[in-house]
Amino acid sequence: MPKLPVISGSDAVKAFERGGWRVDRQRGSHVIMLKSGNIASLSIPMHRELAPGTLRAIIRTAGLSVDDFVKILRK
Repeated sequence: MPKLPVISGSDAVKAFERGGWRVDRQRGSHVIMLKSGNIASLSIPMHRELAPGTLRAIIRTAGLSVDDFVKILRK
């Protein structure tokens, strides 16, 4: 299992867009992403560096494993 990467909020948004999520709206410093056929929405803070626990929770909400997210991130 690869280590959880240290990335920014904008890098996370780009990675989730490659994974089929789309930006729905932005309120303040948080981007809300939706995916058709998925009940959950992702709220990604647009910080320079996401805290490991925050990133892990977002990945879990998206229904991905850390391995899957790292593969999408490296595409």
